Amino acid sequence: MKPFVLGCAAYIVVTFPLAVIWHLVLFKTTYDRLGYFSREEPIISLGFLAIAVQGAVLSCVYPFFRWDGSVVKSGLRFGVLLGVYHWSGHVAAAAAKHSIAPLTAWFCIETIYLALQFGLTGLAIALIHQWFTPDGDGKRMLTEPM
Repeated sequence: MKPFVLGCAAYIVVTFPLAVIWHLVLFKTTYDRLGYFSREEPIISLGFLAIAVQGAVLSCVYPFFRWDGSVVKSGLRFGVLLGVYHWSGHVAAAAAKHSIAPLTAWFCIETIYLALQFGLTGLAIALIHQWFTPDGDGKRMLTEPM
């Protein structure tokens, strides 16, 4: 249970500040210009809820996607796999449903954001599951096989 809770918490701790800073501070004018935001003020609590649910799901499914090799490689592979899945349902689907323009800017900015998000969170979840699973002693080197 500990790896699940800590993995979920790690996802929230990495993703929520990154999402707020990226979307509402660093690139707010870009997203406004793209026409992505349709609300005057975003509902931050719903964004947090979405991130918490994503964290719970990712932390829950990680043990089924552990690869042999280093925990870093496993975490990055997991991040890429789930990041591509999330990209298809978020970036491509939003472009299909909303009047976002230009699409090249939308695809570029969101792909970079999701690469950062899922790269970092994939690593964090993998490390937590490595350190806190009953079969791991928490002292293995990051390059040793899982």
